[in-house]
Amino acid sequence: MMEKKPEMMQRKPAWLKISLPQGKQYLDVKEIISRKKLHTICVSGKCPNMAECWGRGTATFMILGEICTRSCRFCNVKTGTPLEVDRDEPVRLAETIEQMNLQHVVLTSVDRDDLDDGGAEIWSRTVQCIKERCPQVTIETLIPDFNGQEELIRKVIDAGPDIVSHNLETVRRLTPKVRSRAKYEVSLKTIAVIARSGKVRAKSGVMVGLGETEKEVYETMDDLIAAGCSVLTVGQYLQPTRKHLAVKEYVTPEQFAAYRAVGLEKGFRFVESGPLVRSSYHADKHV
Repeated sequence: MMEKKPEMMQRKPAWLKISLPQGKQYLDVKEIISRKKLHTICVSGKCPNMAECWGRGTATFMILGEICTRSCRFCNVKTGTPLEVDRDEPVRLAETIEQMNLQHVVLTSVDRDDLDDGGAEIWSRTVQCIKERCPQVTIETLIPDFNGQEELIRKVIDAGPDIVSHNLETVRRLTPKVRSRAKYEVSLKTIAVIARSGKVRAKSGVMVGLGETEKEVYETMDDLIAAGCSVLTVGQYLQPTRKHLAVKEYVTPEQFAAYRAVGLEKGFRFVESGPLVRSSYHADKHV
């Protein structure tokens, strides 16, 4: 049997031109993160906004290591057996945020299905350490689904972040193809638990260009609104490597503008929608 070749990567349109990382501020951030042995989704996820964000001294930190127990077909984060949990990471991260003099920080993590609590304890400790050391900093936590276990989701909420986000990633029909273990309904439940807590704002994000229809995007918005989500990001899926899912369509800036307009009409408080938008894009606005 012949081995199936990876799908070819399409040429990007002009509106997806990305600035190359440069400048002293970018280099300073890179050096601090490297010295403190921290991970960022900016690098692991090949974020197109890394130059812009690092250039102004902001970053999205990824806790609990850089090896994920899941193998979603859109994601460039390493998959495998994670290393032991670094118990000192919360303190090191808080020290780094203080050193960088940040006003807002986004935290995310790999999935840790190997841990009984999915990493919820480290999530909680990290938020608490940041709040103790940098009380002026506002915090967004972009969490995994914790397999839908409400007590684990609430452990992060109770630590006191300002926003708790969980990405739906794609429309219902494409979820089994795009995400390795996560389920559409479990993600909606996760968002509903966040919203029902009454303590934080619930946020989510989806990618487009994977073969979804416009109608499916609007149906996804309706599902998120029904779950209590108030902040939505919509961005273009970009194929990280030839081994990942191919881009089916490069969505035009005009269509992104339409998604934003309809999302606001449907009741979202904030909608960030554009070709290079990612979950943490303009995150400080959403507090």
